[in-house]
Amino acid sequence: MSPPPACDIEALADDAWLLRFGDRIDPDLNAAVHAMAARLRASNPSWLRDLVPAFASLGVFFDATVDPARVHAHLLALVEAGASDGPLSMPSRKEAENSVVEIPVLYGGEHGPDLESSAAELGLSPDELIRRHAAGDYTVAMIGFAPGFPYLSGLDPALALPRLATPRARVEAGSVAIGGAQTGIYPRESPGGWRLLGRTPWALFDATRELPSRLQPGDRVRFVAIDADGFDRLAAQQDASS
Repeated sequence: MSPPPACDIEALADDAWLLRFGDRIDPDLNAAVHAMAARLRASNPSWLRDLVPAFASLGVFFDATVDPARVHAHLLALVEAGASDGPLSMPSRKEAENSVVEIPVLYGGEHGPDLESSAAELGLSPDELIRRHAAGDYTVAMIGFAPGFPYLSGLDPALALPRLATPRARVEAGSVAIGGAQTGIYPRESPGGWRLLGRTPWALFDATRELPSRLQPGDRVRFVAIDADGFDRLAAQQDASS
């Protein structure tokens, strides 16, 4: 078993430190980020204000009235404990709960205008692309680009697709897409250049909720293909509950 990756602690702001595990997109580095976030939550320091996981780094924001050196010492102790205990001692929050968030998706048609061209580019039928995309076991590597936008790691490398040469001016909220070696979901209407395979009726971001983002960093995700009737039914249920 390989040891946990090395971690550097850098100043990010007067009230924030950055834990940097590397400089590339890598599942092991991202797992280390979420494991450290879990360690920090478990230690529950009174000064902790926010954690912002990225692909290979973790932003730690703290009470500005606290001495930064005190926070640094706490972080360094956690890093050293992780290095000595090994990766199995640092499960992520969702791995510990052994739960998977299932996202319903209506693939193709008006909701997935790039499905057929993407399948042709990959040498697959549209049905095979849907099957293989929905078969993936994904992890929310980070939230970024727009509030609630989940960057999902775990895409089958054979399904990687370049972004569109010219981004669309308008992408529907809930659009499920592939961009490079990742898949993701547009939480709100916005411009975008990823390949659109389908759309979920779920709202991924709602500022009125206690946790505005439906998906959180470290969550495990699977896509479930649904038909048009299922999409309309789930959309109606969501409208009724909002």
